[in-house]
Amino acid sequence: MKLVDPQHPFYAPRWRRVVIAVLALGWSLFEFASGSPFWGILFGALGLYLSYAFFIAFDPQDPRHKDTP
Repeated sequence: MKLVDPQHPFYAPRWRRVVIAVLALGWSLFEFASGSPFWGILFGALGLYLSYAFFIAFDPQDPRHKDTP
C-alpha cells in the first residue's frame, strides 16, 4: 500500500508537488520550534518521503499525465 501515489494525475502540476512537500517540511520546523520533537520528526519524515516520491520517483512520461479535456 502506498502512502501517496505520485503518478496520480492530481500531482502532475509541479507547483502542487512543491507546495505539499514544502508544507510538510515547514510544519516539521514549526513543531520543532514549538518544542514538540515527536511531531517534528514525524512531519520531517513525511516531508522527506514526499520529496522523494514527488521529485525522484515521479515519472512525467506516465500516460496518465497527459492533458485531457
